[in-house]
Amino acid sequence: MNKPIMARATAVWLVDNTTLTFKQIADFTGMHELEVQGIADGDVATGVKGFDPIANNQLDQGEIDRAEKDPAYKMKLKFNPAAVGEEKRRGPRYTPLSKRQDRPASILWLVKFHPELSDGQISKLVGTTKPTIQAIRERTHWNIANIQPIDPVALGLCKQSELDAAVAKAAKKADSMMSDDERRKLVSTEQSLGMEDEPRLPTAIEGLETFSLSDPRDDKSEDAEDTRKDSDFSDADSFFNLPDDDDDDEDDDSDDPRR
Repeated sequence: MNKPIMARATAVWLVDNTTLTFKQIADFTGMHELEVQGIADGDVATGVKGFDPIANNQLDQGEIDRAEKDPAYKMKLKFNPAAVGEEKRRGPRYTPLSKRQDRPASILWLVKFHPELSDGQISKLVGTTKPTIQAIRERTHWNIANIQPIDPVALGLCKQSELDAAVAKAAKKADSMMSDDERRKLVSTEQSLGMEDEPRLPTAIEGLETFSLSDPRDDKSEDAEDTRKDSDFSDADSFFNLPDDDDDDEDDDSDDPRR
C-alpha cells in the first residue's frame, strides 16, 4: 500500500496540524498540490473531519519532524506487515448491486463481438462466473430470450482500456497458436485488393453448369444414322382400332320365339 487510507481526510489533518508544504502533503496523500491548497483555503473538502495518520499507525512523528525541517523531503508511509501483498491479491471484480442485472447483457455482447476472449478474461472484465458465461455461450441461460447485447463499457462494468488490453492479449495468443502452414496462407490487404475477382455463378443456377437437355444415355451424335427398324415403332392407328370380332353383336331374329 503506497498511499494512506482516507487520503483527503489525512490531508485535512496534516494541513491543520503541521507546517508541511502543500507539495509534501500532496506527495504523501497522492493528491494534487492545488487540491491541497484548496483544502487550506477552505474551498475543498469542506466539512471533512481530519484523519490522524499517526494515531492510525500510518505515519511516524519522526517523519513529520524530518519533513518540516527539510521542504524537499518526501515522507514515507509507515510499514505495515499486514498490508504486504495486498495489491497483488486477485479476486472477482466487485459489481454494484444496481448493475449486476446488466452483466448477462454485457456477457452476451462480449461473446458475440469478441469470441476470441476466453471465459477467464470475460469473468475478470465484468465480474461474473464461468458457468454463467458458458450458459450464455450455449444459449441455455434461463433468461436468454430477453437478454440484449450491450457494451460493458457503456454499462460501466469495465473500462475501455481494460477491454482493449484483453482483446489485444487474446488476439496475440490466437496468433501465436496459428501453425506455420496457416500463417503462410494469409494474404496481405494490399495483395487481396490487387487480386482479380474470380468468376462465380449466381446462386440461383449454381450446380446447373453441366445441365443438358440431351439424353446422357445416348452416346450417338445427331448426325449418326438411325439403325432402328420400322417394326420397332408402334403404328398410331393400332391404338385406336379394336380387334375384329367374328361374332355378330346383333341378336339373331331366328332365336326370337315371337317370330
